[in-house]
Amino acid sequence: MVNFGKKLAQDQVEEWKGYYINYKLMKKMLKQYVQQTQIGGKDCEQILKEFSRILDDQIERIVLFLLQQQGHLASRIEELGAQRSAIARQVDTSRVFQLREDYREVGRDLVKLLRFVDMNATGLRKILKKFDKRFGYKFTDYYVTTRANHPYSQLQQVFKQVGIVAVAGALSRNLAYLEDEHRGSFLSIYDNPSVVLKDPIIDQVNNAVQKLTHATNFMQYLGQHALIVQDDTTSESEDTVNDESYHFMSLMLNLVNTFLYMVNTYIIVPTADDYSVSLGAAPTVCGIIIGSMAVAQVFSSVYFSAWSNRSYFRPLVFSSIMLFSGNLLYALAYDLNSLTVLLIGRILCGLGSARAVNRRYISDCVPLKTRLQASAGFVSASALGMACGPGLAGFLQTKFTIYSLTFNQSTLPGWLMSISWLLYLVWLWFSFKEPEHFAKAAASAAASESSHQESANLEEGLAQPLLIAEDRMDENSEDNDETTDSQKSHEPATSFVSAYKLLTPSVKVQLLIYFMLKYAMEILLSESSVITTYYFNWDTSAVAIFLAILGLTVLPVNALVGSYVTNWFEDRQILLASEIMVLIGIIMSFRYTPHYSIPQYVSSALITFVFAEVLEGVNLSLLSRVMSSRLSRGTYNGGLLSTEAGTLARVVADATITGAGYLGTDMLLNVTLLPPLVISIVSIVATFCTYNTLF
Repeated sequence: MVNFGKKLAQDQVEEWKGYYINYKLMKKMLKQYVQQTQIGGKDCEQILKEFSRILDDQIERIVLFLLQQQGHLASRIEELGAQRSAIARQVDTSRVFQLREDYREVGRDLVKLLRFVDMNATGLRKILKKFDKRFGYKFTDYYVTTRANHPYSQLQQVFKQVGIVAVAGALSRNLAYLEDEHRGSFLSIYDNPSVVLKDPIIDQVNNAVQKLTHATNFMQYLGQHALIVQDDTTSESEDTVNDESYHFMSLMLNLVNTFLYMVNTYIIVPTADDYSVSLGAAPTVCGIIIGSMAVAQVFSSVYFSAWSNRSYFRPLVFSSIMLFSGNLLYALAYDLNSLTVLLIGRILCGLGSARAVNRRYISDCVPLKTRLQASAGFVSASALGMACGPGLAGFLQTKFTIYSLTFNQSTLPGWLMSISWLLYLVWLWFSFKEPEHFAKAAASAAASESSHQESANLEEGLAQPLLIAEDRMDENSEDNDETTDSQKSHEPATSFVSAYKLLTPSVKVQLLIYFMLKYAMEILLSESSVITTYYFNWDTSAVAIFLAILGLTVLPVNALVGSYVTNWFEDRQILLASEIMVLIGIIMSFRYTPHYSIPQYVSSALITFVFAEVLEGVNLSLLSRVMSSRLSRGTYNGGLLSTEAGTLARVVADATITGAGYLGTDMLLNVTLLPPLVISIVSIVATFCTYNTLF
């Protein structure tokens, strides 16, 4: 992997070389400051002020050059606009063709400028993270607070780019007018915002603008839920997966595995309380029944993540066998009259959770150009499975016996899923294609390229306009040190301890938020059957319909948020607003009077669930941005950490339901809502404390 400093040097526009952030200088200054604090030469406050001035100078140089280039582009578009008006009533195809090419040339220069801003914005984020890491995570909050909110903010020019986006809009509008005028159309792009001008240069401009502004659409927003973290220096040209090695059927098998697992998780929710009663236990033991699968998943996520370093086929086969066996035991527990067998069955199902493999397959074995669609497919499969699980349970309201085996609403989910996993295993065995281990090949190639590039850099040197000239020997020595440090800084985490050390406060807060939303959702879903039966006398079909409706809101809500809301507001604003709405939903769910009504329960459940879904997408989007690139690969990656946080939340929530059941069903609702209420308030406070680091 090419580190950012080298990538910045390689990708610079030669004639703009003096206007990029001097990333190497910034890193050298940080190293000097660390040494000075160790020997007591300077205190942290003095370093903070001094480094702020250096960073201000860097940003000012970038911004002034950016404004200058924006002005040049605006002038050229204005001149071309005058030419377009002059030939509007003429039928001169050669002049129209030439004018179109002139506009496209402006577009190519605009793409160069957008990439210039993107590289500098990435450099600023990285250098702020490095300062925080070495000096106690205080600088980013101070710098963003004092600079971004100032009326003369130059930082906003880099991260908001209103002017450059306006130039992009002017270019798109004029090219569209040029096309329409010669086809007899008088509609503007503003009249048809959904119609995108089909032009390769405009496509490049739009892609660059979206990357720069973190603009998104429904597909991208869904993909963010998968938390397939990538290093921000990765480009399509560096992708190690080619179209020849990509196997579509293997991807489909991973998505079907995801779908079936989510169905397996939630198909028992409407009937788990009845099943526990039929085995002689309290209805609130349903929390243990549902949660036992999550307990096992805490451990299975780790060994599946490690196993996927060597194979994808064998983990999926093992997963299918475990889930087939677990569901078979779940179904047989009724006739054996054994709660122990039932719990063992659910634990085996949890040990078969291959979501880490599914996510890893998309990350490692799907080409970059289709990875977004695959990530969106992963999330869609999860959402549909979550909705179909309770829905299927509603259709299994029957009872019959075959050879002394009982088939009823409690056992049929187990029988149905065991057959499904058996059929899936057969399909997997004959259709899955084991890919090459791309990670090893990429690491070998990267090591060779890094060695070659290091030699070239030592010969050529790197320009340092703001540094005092040093002799060549010192410079080469410094490059060697930097290369060694860079290699160490890009190594993946090798344990939970090393992964934890990479977590900054902003990452920890995002993981806390993820824990909170999963906790709240699990409480809502797992105790729904007990609560609705106790207060409203709902039967299994009514509970199944209610849970299915909740699950079906996932995709429409994500479509609305991904297509519109995320383009109107910053992610951190949506994050905070969603946290507050989840808190409101939890508060509304409490029983304040002896009479607990259906409208209160349903409305509070919808608010909690819908805004928890919104919160999950934005939370994972921010998490992928603030998380160290070292957590984008290896066994102990960002996806595993988020999975473990969510799984632990489900385990604790289900245990809370069972524990609260000993206080009586009438106390169950309020007691189980207290922990998510407290965690929600804590997460909101923590978000305020780290708000300025989420830019």
